[in-house]
Amino acid sequence: MARYDFTDIDSATLAPVNASGEAFYELGIMYASGRSVPVDLVSAHKWFNIASMKGNADAARMRREIAAEMSDAEIGQAQRAARDWLKQTATTPAAVAAPELRVAA
Repeated sequence: MARYDFTDIDSATLAPVNASGEAFYELGIMYASGRSVPVDLVSAHKWFNIASMKGNADAARMRREIAAEMSDAEIGQAQRAARDWLKQTATTPAAVAAPELRVAA
């Protein structure tokens, strides 16, 4: 399995629109585990939700696991954030939203 390293963490919140479910899954892992960013379960849930929509089965499992640690309000916030991101990227060119990714084997 490839590992994606985001070289610019600030722009990683704007993942490429056409990225695979794996890239969004890696964002979820980053926020769930606090790898290179502070732990943020709302953001992790958001990225796992998007990864799941892009076909990553592991993301759906991880989303369920972290949802067990979240309040209903936090889950709602994560779901709104995922919807907002999807709406925003539907009108934003992918070139503007794409961070630099480096794939490490």
